[in-house]
Amino acid sequence: MPLLPLRVLLDYAREKQFGIAAFNVNNMEQIQAILEAANEIMAPVIIQASRGARKYTNDVFLRHLMLAAAELYPNIPMVLHQDHGNSPEVCISAIRQGFTSVMMDGSLEDDGKTPSSYEYNVAVTRYIVDVAHTVGVSVEGELGTIGSLEHMAAGEQEEGHGAVGKLTLTQLLTDPDQAVDFVKRTGVDALAVAIGTSHGAYKFSKQPTSDVLVIDRILEIHKRIPDCHLVMHGSSSVPQDLLMTINRHGGALRQAWGVPITEIQRAIRAGVRKINVDTDNRLAMTAAIRTYFQEHPEEYDPRSYLQEARNAIRRLCRERMEQFGQTGHAVGIPRITCEEMAKRYANGVYGENAKPQKIRG
Repeated sequence: MPLLPLRVLLDYAREKQFGIAAFNVNNMEQIQAILEAANEIMAPVIIQASRGARKYTNDVFLRHLMLAAAELYPNIPMVLHQDHGNSPEVCISAIRQGFTSVMMDGSLEDDGKTPSSYEYNVAVTRYIVDVAHTVGVSVEGELGTIGSLEHMAAGEQEEGHGAVGKLTLTQLLTDPDQAVDFVKRTGVDALAVAIGTSHGAYKFSKQPTSDVLVIDRILEIHKRIPDCHLVMHGSSSVPQDLLMTINRHGGALRQAWGVPITEIQRAIRAGVRKINVDTDNRLAMTAAIRTYFQEHPEEYDPRSYLQEARNAIRRLCRERMEQFGQTGHAVGIPRITCEEMAKRYANGVYGENAKPQKIRG
């Protein structure tokens, strides 16, 4: 099966009222684990790569790993998504490399650190929508700055991407009225909203409450723009057992809390369709490798400990897919290619604002 545009999966998820985990990858073992988990429960898959991941893996390797996954698991609908593209150039290069979805994160300027103006965000996102929709590729935008309401800051940077310094409440919570205007003017397929989540393991210094994780804001926004799919970034749950396992086997992680699964499930009921998960898989992989090294100090074959790491990721990914309601839905998702999506965008199937406009310059 060819890789599908993101919108195809999210439209179906909205119809059936479930969420889809979007897992970040950097290597072969992670891709294998995600697809093994999906195949076990017949779940659709969103695999995403950051700029750092693309540099680490190399675009050619990544593209062929995904083509191999599509060949080995023809019954699993899958998307390859560019996570946090900080400039049009990054998004366009992803499209040229075969990505079927891109995120134009115009909430920050192209340095990936400075909060941008609203008009800049609209302009740069609109430009990528015009480029991407012309070839049937989906686009995710971001409105508001992903960060912690507890600390009034962006939190950990994601491979160098993330605002620096203190942020305002206006920046850290997406405004529903502005979301309406943003979607109307840009024509994005999905919108990442700021509700108090942040990247990395150290999201909260204690179990989060409604003061620092505003799920109700999702419901407000969804009521205003029901046809645009909402996205939660920074949604790893930071399982406490993984933290303890890592530290018990030589690690030195600080106490940390993530987003409770029950809150993610509440967000899905409120209209979220794509949920980004990265840190949890990193923790699972690290815990498995540290445990194996301590229990098998004589071992030096990478296949031995990477197999344990792959199994750990597979178990975690399956658990998240089940918790988000993905089980069995691989069967029902229509097989709509990017070529077909390009015709749909051009014909106004997804609204006049999603039609690609002629690109100037």
